[in-house]
Amino acid sequence: MTTTTPFDTMRRRVPELALGLDEWTRRMMRWHFSAETGSPFWVSRRPSLGFDPEKDVDCFAALELFGLFDKAELRAAHARDLRPRGYADRPFRVFETGGTTGAPCRIVNVTRLAYDVEIYRTMLEVRGVAGGDILAMTPAGPHAYGHFVEGLADSWNGAVHAIDFDPRWVKVALRKEGEADAYTEHLVAQTLHLLTAERPSLLFTTPRLLVELAMRLPRPLDTYGIRAVCTGGTSLTAAEADFLRTEHLRDVRWIDTYGNTLAGHALQADPVQGGPQLPDGAGHSYHLPPPFAVLTIVDPADPWRELAVGERGRVRITTLLEDLFLPNLLERDSAVRTGPHPWFPWDGVAAVRPFMDDAGEPVEGVY
Repeated sequence: MTTTTPFDTMRRRVPELALGLDEWTRRMMRWHFSAETGSPFWVSRRPSLGFDPEKDVDCFAALELFGLFDKAELRAAHARDLRPRGYADRPFRVFETGGTTGAPCRIVNVTRLAYDVEIYRTMLEVRGVAGGDILAMTPAGPHAYGHFVEGLADSWNGAVHAIDFDPRWVKVALRKEGEADAYTEHLVAQTLHLLTAERPSLLFTTPRLLVELAMRLPRPLDTYGIRAVCTGGTSLTAAEADFLRTEHLRDVRWIDTYGNTLAGHALQADPVQGGPQLPDGAGHSYHLPPPFAVLTIVDPADPWRELAVGERGRVRITTLLEDLFLPNLLERDSAVRTGPHPWFPWDGVAAVRPFMDDAGEPVEGVY
C-alpha cells in the first residue's frame, strides 16, 4: 500500500514543488535576468556579473558563480526595483526584515505568501489542528509574519486576533537599557486579554515570547481553547524547550519552524521511525522545501565547503522564487546538518543557534 506523505500533498497544491532543483534554477535565471520579466535590481547587475546567468548557470551548483550575496545591496535597493517586470500588472506588497544585524532589508511579495500558506496549511492538517480562529502574538506592520498568519486564516475563513507589536522597539530597548521587560509585559497583557475574550484555536508567536507568556498564565494554555501553538523566529535552549513541553504545553501541539523573511519556512519534522539521527537535545529537524529555497551547512572558515551529515556549521541559504532571488547568503545561524526525513526527501537542519563570530552574538530580542 502506498503511503501519502505531507510532501505529496504539498506538491499537489503547489505543482512547482515537483520540479527538479536544476530545472527550476534554469527557469529562475531566465525569469530574473530577462529584460522582459526580471526586476530592475537583477537586470541592471547582469552586465557586471562576468558571466551569462541564462547560459552559464545551467544547474543549482553553478549558482556559486554569483559568490556570496551582500545584504547591503538589498538594504540600499528601492522596493519597486525589486519587483519583477513580469509581475508589473499584479498587486504586490513590501515586507521588511526585523533588522537584527543592521538596517532592515526590504523584499516584495507577489507569489511567495500564497506558496507559504499552502505549504504550512498542509503541515497543520497533518497534525489535525488546521482551522479555527488565530491569536497572532506576532510582529505587525511591515513584517511578513503577521501577513502570513492572516493569509493562513483566510484560507479557511478564520478570524485573526492580532496584538500591537513592534519588534524593533524591543531591540532599541535592549541596546540602550539592556532589558525590555516593560515592552514584553505590554505584549503579554494584550495576549492574555484576547485569550480570555476570544478563545482562539491557534496561537502564533515566537519561542521567546511563548516562554514569557507561559510564565504569566494563571492556568494551562489548553483551558483557553488553544489546540496548537505555532512558533518561528528566535531560538531557545534545549532546557527551555523541554520546560515548555513538560510544564505548559502537555495538552497543546507545539509546531515550530526555522527561518526568516528572506529564507522562508523550514518545516518541523516530528521524530518518526526511519527519521534522521538528531544531536542530543535537538528535539526535531527542520526542512526547507526545494526548489524555492535551499539550506546548506558550510564550514565557517570556507563558505563553499559543504559539511557532512552530523556536522555543525554555518547556515548558507539560496532563495529561488519568482519574486525573490538571493544566491548564497550567509545567515547569522549555525546548525547541524541532518539527513532526509520520511516526510521530506531532502536534508534538513537541527540544533539551530546563533552563529558566533568575532563581532559577537547579534541582539535577538523577542523576534
